[in-house]
Amino acid sequence: MFNNRIILTTVVVAALGYMVDIYDLIIFSIVRVQSLKDLGITDPAQIQSIGLGIIASQMRGMLIGGLLWGILGDKMGRLSVLFGSIIIYSIANTANGFITDVNQYYWLRFVAGIGLAGELGAGITLVSEVMSKEKRGIGTTIVASVGVAGAVLAYFVAEAFNWRNAYIFGGCLGFALLLLRISVFESGMYAKIKNSTVQKGNFLKIFSSYRLFIKYLKCVLIGSSTWLVIGILVTSAPEFGKAFGMSSPPETGAKAIMYCYLGLIIGDLASGLLSQYLKSRRKSLFVFLSLTGITTAYYLSSGNISPELFYIKIFLIGIAGGFWVIFVSMASEQFGTNVRATVSTTVPNFARGSLDLLVWAFLYLSRDYGMNLGAVNAAWILSTVCLAVSLLAVYFSEETFGKDLDYVEFM
Repeated sequence: MFNNRIILTTVVVAALGYMVDIYDLIIFSIVRVQSLKDLGITDPAQIQSIGLGIIASQMRGMLIGGLLWGILGDKMGRLSVLFGSIIIYSIANTANGFITDVNQYYWLRFVAGIGLAGELGAGITLVSEVMSKEKRGIGTTIVASVGVAGAVLAYFVAEAFNWRNAYIFGGCLGFALLLLRISVFESGMYAKIKNSTVQKGNFLKIFSSYRLFIKYLKCVLIGSSTWLVIGILVTSAPEFGKAFGMSSPPETGAKAIMYCYLGLIIGDLASGLLSQYLKSRRKSLFVFLSLTGITTAYYLSSGNISPELFYIKIFLIGIAGGFWVIFVSMASEQFGTNVRATVSTTVPNFARGSLDLLVWAFLYLSRDYGMNLGAVNAAWILSTVCLAVSLLAVYFSEETFGKDLDYVEFM
């Protein structure tokens, strides 16, 4: 069993790693308008569609990276992922500060996405395995609450410097974090099976078993609604402000992202502590998914409101959407040690990757080359469907609070 100092170090380093991860994950959403205008894109409709395309490209990278890092995390160890992923996304984000056209933007966000995919899953897996089953929820709550503060940091850095320097700053943060990783130890649970003959990181094995596949699919579906809110409703705040008929809509989505993530800090802390209090991951998820439905409806019902009320609504959406920590923890706790990193890394990235499909559906529903329903009506439809699916997935999932994680799925 690890001593308290090692456990504390693991939690702190995982939390700081996730903070840098969130900074780099969300920085494009914050500098989207400014950076695309500097690259010669001035038409508002193009800024929205190209911006959503670049976000989707980043998410496609995370789909690939999630699979890559998850398998490596089970085959080579959790620490190998923490080191490898951060090197890739730090290089990509530094290079992003020197781009000269949109195509480079697409490709570098794709590469950054591959690197970013490994951080959260490996961190949550490591923290879950070094802490006791009764207290691991507290550790993962700290990781998530500190981590989402990275978006707030990204906002203030982007406000203080231009968008190119904001990317370079994020890359430098990542390289600095590598020095902290030296003090982190490998998971004891993983060390016990590392040199055994047990199959490790066999992703296809999950899909060959009906029981494991359905369990895995439910995990992914629970988290998809979060990225509908962040990736479309909040990132496209300027476009939604105009669609609501606001007389003073926001010019960029930067402040909306910042207020959303301020809410997420509170929400992640609250959902994690509520889960500990109720001794139930499922009950906490039900509460926060229901709140997401209420706050999303409140947001989409906006008319010509003041900018202050608009940002309050986004802040409330952030609080309600702060169930990411429970979602990832629950996924990690549902599978054995030999595939836990694979699941913990791929599930959140597949949930993020669902944004690619959601963006396509949103554009098809809202634009004149599709159903031409408008942004608000399209958002109503997608939000209703996503939340209903997420709630059903939680309902049919097993409770994992206090579950013993020291086991394997297959030999």
